[in-house]
Amino acid sequence: MKVDVCIVGGGIMGLATAVFLKRLDPSASVCVVEPDPTYEFASTPRAAGGARRLFSRPENIEMSNYSIGFLTRFAEEMAVDGAAPAIDWREEGYLFVVPPRAVAMLEANARTQAGLGVEVVMMDPAELKRRYPSMRVDDLGAGVLSPRDGWCDPSGVLQGFRRKARSLGVAFVEDRVTALGEDGGVVRRALLRAGAQIAADSFVIAAGAWSAPVAASIAMTLPIAPMRRFEHYFTTRAPMERLPFVKDLDRLAFRPEGAGFTGTVVNSDEPRGVNFEIDHGYFERMVWPALAHRFPAFEATRCQRTWAGLYEQCDLDGNPIIGNWAERHPNVHVVAGFSGHGMMHAPAAGRAIAELIVHGRFESIDLSRLGYGRVLRGEPYAEIGIL
Repeated sequence: MKVDVCIVGGGIMGLATAVFLKRLDPSASVCVVEPDPTYEFASTPRAAGGARRLFSRPENIEMSNYSIGFLTRFAEEMAVDGAAPAIDWREEGYLFVVPPRAVAMLEANARTQAGLGVEVVMMDPAELKRRYPSMRVDDLGAGVLSPRDGWCDPSGVLQGFRRKARSLGVAFVEDRVTALGEDGGVVRRALLRAGAQIAADSFVIAAGAWSAPVAASIAMTLPIAPMRRFEHYFTTRAPMERLPFVKDLDRLAFRPEGAGFTGTVVNSDEPRGVNFEIDHGYFERMVWPALAHRFPAFEATRCQRTWAGLYEQCDLDGNPIIGNWAERHPNVHVVAGFSGHGMMHAPAAGRAIAELIVHGRFESIDLSRLGYGRVLRGEPYAEIGIL
């Protein structure tokens, strides 16, 4: 099989890249290699589905600006033969809260966000209490609300991209890429577990938590590793006001979901590796105390269900790697390492990789500082504040 572009990984990032490639160059032959079309262990269907602009780095804010707009138009953008995908976009806002020591950081980030067109509302503890009377605020210094952010059904987004890619003529191969192969120092083919090969002019490594081994086959080191994280669905009998998506510096993150809530406390020290085993005591040990501290109504919370997913954690700095190794493998592009922000940035990141392949440069958003060069230089480019 010979194609113009071979995409390694058919999750949200690979699918978004495929769609934007076909939009930019309808004549391009594009193949997506994905070992599990049911997406049983994919990261996106196990995610909370949040999409926010509350970042400190301009690139992440600009990617969110584009991607959130795209998600609000998703039914129109991804319609196939008049059938529009449903992703249940909910524009209910994001709220970051911080202790007094972090107020200056929150204010600086808010200025950056506002400068890039983000609607943000800074609040002191009194205003937080007025808006959210169930919140404990005596140990807080400030909060910032982005009312135009929100969440959606991540599985709906994934399947919408997949159906659109098929409709545009993208080919799908059900297999796993085990390695990339070189001829004369140039990457020419993808080697599949079943024994076949796919020849291509360009390759995209978009295998999420499984990206590093593929890149290692061509001596390209990616500081990306699988990191288990839990998501919990929980309820409380106590009446509460409607909340936005709430996050804090200790990595508590939760939002309303139906009659209850979905969320977690992310453990950044979780051992790296593919692990979907459920720790049934995690909610009681880690999540419930954080919830009950910030919202006393959660003293009576009840965890109804827990599931595990994987972050494709970028251990260099928590930000994605978007670009190629220009000096050695210019035809191999990486779009991975999103560290929990994959769905919210997939439209912008997929478009960016498509631009690199079709035009040889970023045209919409300059993502150079998120490129592979910082990995080679060992120069982290991390977010400042809440992850």
